[in-house]
Amino acid sequence: MARKGFRIEKVIEKLREIEVLVSQKLRVPEACRKAGISEQTYYRWRKEYGGLRLDQAKRLKELEKENLQLKKLVADLSLDNAVLREAASGNC
Repeated sequence: MARKGFRIEKVIEKLREIEVLVSQKLRVPEACRKAGISEQTYYRWRKEYGGLRLDQAKRLKELEKENLQLKKLVADLSLDNAVLREAASGNC
């Protein structure tokens, strides 16, 4: 069974925790180990959420969700449009 990911609050908390450990002269792999995440996860999270505040990260997730819904809507409408064009050209 796949494991559910961290909530945004926890992600930002872990990133800040690692930043503090690195500023205390701890190497990134060791800081990640202490925070309980892999180094790869740290770099992926840092790329996506680095420098964001909690409210900004939540807004980002909301916008990504809205964008996905809009893409699905456009795909459905494009398919409907193509079907209608094909039906209209067949009747002439």
